[in-house]
Amino acid sequence: MRELVVLGTASQVPTRSRNHNGYFLRWDDEGVLFDPGEGTQRQMIHAGVPASRITRICLTHVHGDHCFGLPGVLSRMVLDGVQHPVDLHFPASGAEVVRALVSLASPGLDLRLLPHGAAGAIAPGLEVRPLRHRIETFGYRLAEPEGRTLLPDRLAAAGIAGAEVTRLQQEGSVRGVRLADVSIPRPGQIFAFVMDTAECDGAGGLADGVDLLVAESTFSDDDAGLAARYLHLTAGQAGALASAAGAGTLVLTHFSSRYRDVSALAGQAVARSCVAAVVAAQDLDRIPFPRRQRDNGVTAGNRRPASPLSVDEDVDPGAVVGMEQDQEQHKVEQQVDGHDVGQ
Repeated sequence: MRELVVLGTASQVPTRSRNHNGYFLRWDDEGVLFDPGEGTQRQMIHAGVPASRITRICLTHVHGDHCFGLPGVLSRMVLDGVQHPVDLHFPASGAEVVRALVSLASPGLDLRLLPHGAAGAIAPGLEVRPLRHRIETFGYRLAEPEGRTLLPDRLAAAGIAGAEVTRLQQEGSVRGVRLADVSIPRPGQIFAFVMDTAECDGAGGLADGVDLLVAESTFSDDDAGLAARYLHLTAGQAGALASAAGAGTLVLTHFSSRYRDVSALAGQAVARSCVAAVVAAQDLDRIPFPRRQRDNGVTAGNRRPASPLSVDEDVDPGAVVGMEQDQEQHKVEQQVDGHDVGQ
């Protein structure tokens, strides 16, 4: 099962309806927790995500709204008796902060601290690239290896059935029949997490050809000056990022508390994006991974069709934001005492 569970969508200042950051990615047997801000442990309870499902934690940077929930999550894993090892990835320059946070957690978890300081692979299928923010920040890209999809009609025509199918997959050929003769290429699915950054090459590289892109959308296009000052993306810039990268689905998040209703930000992203769907995330949303796309000979960076896909083919229609969105359903009813700059 592959699914994104949104635990929090606020930026520096949480609101009555938006918790600090937190995103849990179900990726087959792995459970990857990204940027656990304050309150993540409680949000996991609301979302029905057991702490025992976490196998890996990824921090983009060490601003508090992206990591202050770490001690609570780790302590809960100890309380729940988690026995498997847990990898914790973070920028090397934030090691002192990370170690301090870890020291506050209950002891007893097999936690492996894995700092990184440059672009590249950090685990099988997982890579990082630097982003452009006020402190060292890295985004993450998780990619499934490419494979092949067997075609039943070609298997039948070749007389391959039963145990021979398994042999064919393992050995590449059976009785002169090659795997390539009875299958077609299957692109691996790709997920990217781009948080707290101004426009930069690193963001584009992470987003290239992904099926599901989570991107910060701290500011409205109307506040582009603030975005430039504090090194964040506007909603339109997030949409342009997805469009240039040929992403499949764009999930907007990390909204400044100054916006009581984020439907306008969603509209700005839609206006500059040609992706199949733009989702303005709400806390506790569950966003299924888009259906796998077959390889039709196009490059990874532009493998999405130019025309929009049907919503019910790929995503939860209740999460889709577009021109037909019921704005009242998604209205953010907040009472905010101050505004944030979206650490």
